[in-house]
Amino acid sequence: QVQLIESGGGSVQAGGSLILSCAASGLTISRNFMGWFRQAPGKEREFVAAIAWSRGRTYYTDSVKGRFTVSGDNAKNAVYLQMNSLKPEDTAVYYCAARVGVFVEARRTPDYDYWGQGTQVTVSS
Repeated sequence: QVQLIESGGGSVQAGGSLILSCAASGLTISRNFMGWFRQAPGKEREFVAAIAWSRGRTYYTDSVKGRFTVSGDNAKNAVYLQMNSLKPEDTAVYYCAARVGVFVEARRTPDYDYWGQGTQVTVSS
């Protein structure tokens, strides 16, 4: 049974930083394409970042480039999202997702097979 469990969300002021973690069980992150998405109230879930661990490739949506960094820890079987210079518009529920066995870049929610429960990030101005 695959489980993705996010943690690390919270409330910060604009300009602050947070690190989100996604602990995976039932699958190996290095063998899959791992993504981060977010959903703000009243909006659709949107792609934030992704990592193809075994290929050393990372992907970001334009609005977070230079501020967010996605990484993985094979030993812990976990994926992380380091978020710096946070802005109020980054406020959302952040989700970890896994696309099993496919390493082609994916930015659409239907492309992913498993999802975590989400963690809230609130950035105040």
